[in-house]
Amino acid sequence: MHCSSPKMVCETKIVADEHEAIPGTKKEPMMWGSPAAPGAALSPAAEPKDVRRDGVFIREFERGDQEEVLRIFHDGIMERIPNSAFRGIWQQPRTQFLYAFLTVMCFYMTKSVTLTCCAPFILMGARYYYSRKVIRNYLECALNTDMADIEAYYMKPTGSCFWVAVLDGRVVGIVAAQGREDDNTVELRRMSVDSRYRGKGIAKALGRRVLEYAMRNNYAAVVLGTTAVKLAAHKLYESLGFCRTSQSEDYRLPGMSRSPLERLFFQIRHSRYRLQLREE
Repeated sequence: MHCSSPKMVCETKIVADEHEAIPGTKKEPMMWGSPAAPGAALSPAAEPKDVRRDGVFIREFERGDQEEVLRIFHDGIMERIPNSAFRGIWQQPRTQFLYAFLTVMCFYMTKSVTLTCCAPFILMGARYYYSRKVIRNYLECALNTDMADIEAYYMKPTGSCFWVAVLDGRVVGIVAAQGREDDNTVELRRMSVDSRYRGKGIAKALGRRVLEYAMRNNYAAVVLGTTAVKLAAHKLYESLGFCRTSQSEDYRLPGMSRSPLERLFFQIRHSRYRLQLREE
């Protein structure tokens, strides 16, 4: 298996030596209550309110958070296996047609009703196998690159940061931001919330933390790439003000071998989003 460089794994890049942080790079922790209404203005000069309504506390990553951060990241990635294998097929009409054709051909070739009835289950089983294989490879790549040393990849370089959401003393959510000097944008990355604490506005609060970070550091836009199958994830980005800029049906996820069988049984849709903060 080939693990690509960190910028390929995470769909962004930044390479910098440790030096004086840009203004506003290191900030005080935040307290978040109910998320602000979609479209609410974010002022670069405004300080976040120190409010404990839902008890969600967002602060910068600390070394002691590593174990819980990796658990949340691991669990979030592993959720993609059934989502990609089963939910994802509803987004792929060509694949549905192909599988239907293969099922009909099975009956034509074998004249066996029993085998034909089993064909859809065999095809879906193959989808699950290859989804599990590819996503586990992707997870291994991530755990051996940026997620292996969060401090080195996110906390030390200028223009990047990693935050955790804490509820009742427990880390329940994560998000990262990484600046791109070539186009003056920040990429929102690695967002995930513990499945037991979803529905509390934690993901939106984490997203708004990245937006505030970008505005305070005078970036022109915030961008992100996602292979999320669930509609809720896309609605979250749109509620934060992001607009979809592109969509690819032939995205190569790090860890893919692109073998014929893998291409037949694993497909993933990749969407790019952008939120313009100011004109260049």
